[in-house]
Formats: sequence, structure tokens, C-alpha cells
Amino acid sequence: MNIREQVDLDNLPKHIAVIMDGNGRWAKKRGGLRIFGHQNAITAVRETVEAAAELGVEYLTLYAFSTENWSRPETEVSALMQLLVSTIRKETATLNKNNIRLQTIGNTNSLPAACQRELLEAMEMTKGNTRMTLVVALSYSGRWDITQAMQRIAANVGHGTIAPEAIDEATIREYLSTAGMPDPELLIRTSGEQRISNFLLWQLAYTELYITELLWPDFRKEHLYEAIVSYQSRERRFGKTSEQLTK
Repeated sequence: MNIREQVDLDNLPKHIAVIMDGNGRWAKKRGGLRIFGHQNAITAVRETVEAAAELGVEYLTLYAFSTENWSRPETEVSALMQLLVSTIRKETATLNKNNIRLQTIGNTNSLPAACQRELLEAMEMTKGNTRMTLVVALSYSGRWDITQAMQRIAANVGHGTIAPEAIDEATIREYLSTAGMPDPELLIRTSGEQRISNFLLWQLAYTELYITELLWPDFRKEHLYEAIVSYQSRERRFGKTSEQLTK
């Protein structure tokens, strides 16, 4: 039985999040510049999106560019932004062909105007698609997400539209950038780093983590299947005991 056949389609995570790490190291091992790694990561993105949609995953969130990434060398950031624009332009037709909707989370107002324009056009063109939602996290951080939610809640408290005592977890969830989406059940991180890097801090409270030594440009469909099979082998207790789950 191959790894694809081991995936239980009745126990799929509705939402998978991915920290796509290792592009720079992949390029360095081959004697290239970091942008060479980013360019070669597009195949990994395409295969992961296709595999998730084919299985029936409802949401796939890719951590593409964090707020901290702005501190990288200007030449790398500029090349990344150009790559982002060209990739979105090329892939929108494929998203429509596969009935996949594109959304973004993050402080996208900080992106160059060309990136914002391409994103808005792609989201508008794919908004009616229903097979899967691809969420691209751009200029995103978990702390930024929680901070902007608190600011908006505080403003509404000041306006009298929210009573402070009425604020609960559900309220906060509604103000996060992922409002309306289920929390990720599975987080995949490539390159072997064992941290979540300021990604979806609120949403990952009970997410299962899968860390692989594989560098992101080498990630393929079978590696997504392996992560899902690992997820499906785990007992998710949410603070309860195993005995409580079997009752």
C-alpha cells in the first residue's frame, strides 16, 4: 500500500497550515542566491495545493512572508515581491481551473502596490470557487493578528457596541484575520526547525505539529500524505483523558 492509499479520507484535517521553511538553505547547498531557493519553491507550493484539494482538505494556509521578513536584505525582499506578483498572475487561472478560492491574511497594506493589486484581482477572480480555500499569509505575524484584533475590539467598546463583560473567546475569534475559518488541525513545518515562528499564535492552541527535516523546495505530494497519516495516527484529547473519549 502506497502512502496515498494510507490516508483516511473520513478523518482529514479540515484546515492544514504550513510553515514553508528552508528555501535559503536549499539554494546555499547548490551554490545559489537565496532567491534561487524561493523560485524553486513554487513547485512545492503547486504540488501541496493540488494534493490538498484532491484529498478534500477545506482550508490550506501557507506562511509566505512574515512581518519579521521585512528586516531581510532589501535585494531579497524586492526579489520576493516581484516573484510574488508574477506567481499570482501565472497561477490564478490554475486556481480557477481547480475551483480553489484565494484569500490572504496579514498586514497586506504594507505590501508594494503591485502586489496588493495582483492579490485583489486574484481574490476577486476566484471568490466564487468552492472546492478549497487557499490562504496566503503575507506580512503576517501572530502577535500582529492578536494586536489588531484587540485594537478593533477596544474601539468598539469605546463606541459602545461591545460590552467589556461580553468579550469571550468567540468574540476574539471574530476579530482575528482568520475569522470564519476553522483553526488548523495540522501544522507542517519543513527544514527541521522546532518552533512556530510567530504564526497563528491564537489559532494553533490545539494544533498537531508535524516537523520534517526536508527543505521546502523538495516538498511534494507524498510528503503531505505522510504528514496527514501521522496526524491521523494521533489521539486528540483536548485536555480530556483517553477513557473520556471512548465513552
